[in-house]
This record gives sequence, structure tokens and C-alpha cells, in this order.
Amino acid sequence: MLPTLTSEKALSRGLLDVLIRAGLIAVLVIFCFQIFHPFLDLMLWSLILAITLYPLQGRLKGKLGNNEGRTATLIVLIAIGILMVPIYLLGTSIADSVENALAMVKTGSFHIPPPGESVASWPLVGQTLYDFWLQAATDLTGVLKKLLPYLKGASLSLLGKLAGVGVGLLMFIFALIIAGIFMAYGDNGSRSAVLIASRISGPDRGPRIATLCTATIRAVAQGVVGIAFIQMLLVGVGFVVMGIPGAGLLALAALLLGIMQLPVVLISLPVIGYVFATEGASVATIIFAIYSLVAGMADNVLKPLLLGRGVDVPMPVILIGALGGMVTSGIIGLFIGPVVLAVGYQLFWQWVEDQPQGDEPSEQKQT
Repeated sequence: MLPTLTSEKALSRGLLDVLIRAGLIAVLVIFCFQIFHPFLDLMLWSLILAITLYPLQGRLKGKLGNNEGRTATLIVLIAIGILMVPIYLLGTSIADSVENALAMVKTGSFHIPPPGESVASWPLVGQTLYDFWLQAATDLTGVLKKLLPYLKGASLSLLGKLAGVGVGLLMFIFALIIAGIFMAYGDNGSRSAVLIASRISGPDRGPRIATLCTATIRAVAQGVVGIAFIQMLLVGVGFVVMGIPGAGLLALAALLLGIMQLPVVLISLPVIGYVFATEGASVATIIFAIYSLVAGMADNVLKPLLLGRGVDVPMPVILIGALGGMVTSGIIGLFIGPVVLAVGYQLFWQWVEDQPQGDEPSEQKQT
């Protein structure tokens, strides 16, 4: 009887020690996560950029004396210089739009044409829309006074979104700088990733898991984010050359559509229609139309070249990742979301397909 009680006490003491250690570890992990959480998106984006750009560093390293730090610095400076182009376009577009709006308000040159009589015959909303349109055409000041409370809330929301875009662009620059630091220690980082994956998944699966994650990150970053950025530059240059109002905002919208895997021609076609409506058919407008259509459909050529080099990730996964990332983390999440969700998708299916021989489904055993 005595040995039984002694063994039970030893077992309970050992179980209590395990619970205390697990609790202390959990508390430490929670505190570490809370401290690191404000920098999570920034560090994730930096890591994605470092993994994506590291092959370029490998090609340039030999030409720069095998100096990792010098090569990473050069890549970061070139990337920041390229990033300044859309930042400049966006800033000038917003400034010009605000300036034109203020000038129209001050001079009173903004007029709304009266509606046609056929508008009143539209089903359901025809008469209401006709009355509101007619009042706006004859007494715009009175209409603005009625809509002022709603316009105030909408304008504040719009300013908040634009501020979020500005913060996101600044985070891009900081992420590039941190990515350069990661790339300067790329070999050590690669070994650390393999060690961590081996510690989690075992020494046999660890290197394979690390390789899969690296390939997925590069494939999505190049084939989704990279293509969207290239299309934004191509479309934005055409808009700027033709003097399209709000060219920077339209280029940013093209970037968002490209990341969400929606056709950029949804932006190009209305702009082409606007150009033909305002300037008529000429050699310049026809060339612009052809160029905009080609730039809007450039992803059909670029995707097989860039996305096909990595792993196969279904487009719904990319779309859900982009939308979910944008909802949770704003403009930065729009870029991080597809990459993180694609990595999770690939790891999940790797886990599903990588089963031990004795754990095959019963249907396969019967066949």
C-alpha cells in the first residue's frame, strides 16, 4: 500500500511540475507576442521581401566583390528609387485633385446639367432621382447643406484611407531597409530557417519544409505582387503622359485590382472611353488606347513567366488572402495576406499528402 501512495505522490508532483512549466512558458510566449505584435506586419513584409530579392543578391554578389552588405544596400537603394515613382504619382495626383476641386468651388464654375424627362420614368427610383437631380442642378448650395453631415463623415473616412495608404508606403520603405539587413545575413538566416523547420517537423522533413516555404513566398511575391506592381507602372505611365486627372489614384487602383487577381482593364477601359469622349479620335488617342489595353492585359504574359516558376497556388487562395489581409492590416495586409495564406495552404497539403506508409486511407488499402 505504501509504495502505491508513494508512486501516486511522485506522479502528481511530476504532473504539477509539468503544468507549472507549461504555464510559465505560456505566460512568457503571450508577453513576447504582445511586445512583438506592433511590428509583426512590418517584419513579415521585410522577411517576404528579403526572401524574394535574395536570388538577385546572389547574382550581383560576385560582381561586387562577394560583399553581402554592399550588395544588399545597392538592391535596397534601387528598390526605394523605383518605389518613389508611384509615391510621386500618387502625391501629385491627390494634390492636383484637391487644388482643382477648391478652384471650382471658389470660382463657382461647377454646374450640374439638368436631368432628362426620361429619368422620371425609370422604375422604382426614377421620380426620386429626377427630383434630387433637378434640385442639385438648380440649387446646388441647398443640396450641399442637406448633405453636409454625410459629406463630412465620408470626407473624414476618405482622408483616413488616404492616410493609411501613406503610412503603408512609408512602411514599404522601412520594410525594404530591414529586408536589406536580412539579406546581408542571408546565409545565416537560411541555416536558421532549416534548423527551426527541422526542430518542428523533424530532421528529415525540415529542409523540405523550409524549401517549400521559400519557393511559395517567391512564387506568390513575384507572380502576384510583382506583376501587379509592373502593371501599375505601365498603366500609370500611360495615364500621366495623356494627362488623365487623378492618374496616381487610378494607378493605385490598378495595383489593388492586380493583387486581387481582377483584370486591370476594368480601369483601362473607362479611361480610354474618357479620353475618346474628351479629345476625340486621333493618332495619339488610338496609340494610348492600344497601349492601355496591352498594359492592362500584360499579366496574361507575365504570369506564366513568373508565377509558373514556383508552386501552384489556386487563385481563390490569393484573392481571399488579399481581401482578408486588407481588412485586417490595411494596405500592407493586401501584400502580406496572399503570401501568408499561400504558405499555409502549401504546408497544409504537404501535411495531408505526406502520410506514413501505415496510415494510408482505408479505401486505398482495399484497392
